[in-house]
Amino acid sequence: MHGSVVNLHSILNRIDVAAREAGQQAGKTRLVAVTKTFGADEILPVLETGQRIFGENRVQEAQSKWPGLRQRFPDIELHLIGPLQSNKTAEAVALFDVIETVDREKIASALAAEMRKQARHPTLLVQVNTGDEPQKAGISPKDAVAFVETCRTRHGLEISGLMCIPPADENPGPHFALLAKLAAQAGLDILSMGMSGDFEIATALGATHVRVGSAIFGTR
Repeated sequence: MHGSVVNLHSILNRIDVAAREAGQQAGKTRLVAVTKTFGADEILPVLETGQRIFGENRVQEAQSKWPGLRQRFPDIELHLIGPLQSNKTAEAVALFDVIETVDREKIASALAAEMRKQARHPTLLVQVNTGDEPQKAGISPKDAVAFVETCRTRHGLEISGLMCIPPADENPGPHFALLAKLAAQAGLDILSMGMSGDFEIATALGATHVRVGSAIFGTR
């Protein structure tokens, strides 16, 4: 069996165990397999074993491999998990099923226009910068609930959830708990949080999606 497939099964099992031990509903947490820097030939074994939800960081890189894979596996669900530049909005709306990184009004406005134009409506998440790190994308936690409301009322966007990437050097638990609290305040169901190093903590704290790349595919 291919190494990435062995890893995938191991991750799925660990998600189930973490959910059970925390008293979370079985099957609540979905795995987003992060495939940035990996080509179609490396993704195929994971697709063939049944994984269907994938994450990419860059629009251009995703465009180079996913349209072909999608012809063979039409039920793929593709997530944009990296920052979205406004000049890539048209491509992002055309390609992705979920855009997890709505983080400023300029992007909200560009997405609203593009979604109307293409009559395509990807699921949208707001990225929250839970550590208020100056170098990191995302809206400040103190502004997150109001920003969701602005997206809804000013731009007519349906926001479905929140996403975060906690500071690398801090315990992620409080950041995940904060994201869950903000989502509840904003009336949102989807929580994308947790990566290769901390997805079990995220699962225990109610993540609906965890984004795991290196623990499945290794590192470049």
